[in-house]
Amino acid sequence: MRLANKVALITGAAGGIGRESALLFAQHGAKILAVDINAAGVEETAALVAKAGGEAVAATADVAQADDCQAMVARAEEAFGKLDVLFNNAGIMDSADADAVATTEDVWDRTIAINLKGVFLGCKYGIPALLRAGGGSIINTASFVALLGAATPQIAYTASKGGVLSMTRELAVVHARQNIRVNALCPGPLQTELLMKFLDTEEKKQRRLVHIPAGRFGLAKEMAQAALFLASDESAYVTGTEFTVDGGITAAYVTPQDPAP
Repeated sequence: MRLANKVALITGAAGGIGRESALLFAQHGAKILAVDINAAGVEETAALVAKAGGEAVAATADVAQADDCQAMVARAEEAFGKLDVLFNNAGIMDSADADAVATTEDVWDRTIAINLKGVFLGCKYGIPALLRAGGGSIINTASFVALLGAATPQIAYTASKGGVLSMTRELAVVHARQNIRVNALCPGPLQTELLMKFLDTEEKKQRRLVHIPAGRFGLAKEMAQAALFLASDESAYVTGTEFTVDGGITAAYVTPQDPAP
């Protein structure tokens, strides 16, 4: 029980990394506030946690809205009495996101609002709750593209995740003496609905796969295992990091014309 007696708020919990993390955290003893804009999906996640013997409450929120973020944190404290782990995981990847010339202002604004402002708002309202609990762990989902350029252009997404990584570092420094750890989870390309909708042709998939030394897309449950470590007391001396779980892509980036390793 690596998260016994802990309360975790997870955004983007209707599927992918968020759902897998809710299930895994609960398995390890955490009580879960599962949050998503998709009401049906997050209710399903909470039901799956309960079916597996865990405890979860579902909440609907748009993380780009301050009132929603304030309310979700209040709901966690109301339901479980405190907040120990804040996992700012909600995000989008718009299929119309391209290079700077082709990407529309609407796509840019929406991506930044959810992926970057959403993390800021989660921290704005979540940090006071963590302080009330005596400290805790914040995990912000960034991406390997925060560390290097993507072969398939996605300028708004890349910029948003770079911002998440920089914000994570600053928050880690500011709150380190308050017993709050802040780390960025940087997944590599994953076999999730989010990425597969973006890589919507075989050519796009291969342009991404050719760079991955592991030779495959990662799995959401593998990211959940990484998040579990960051949420647990096992990572008590880990803060301000870019926790990269990417199949080796940032260690051995090759050009699109090169054969797969």
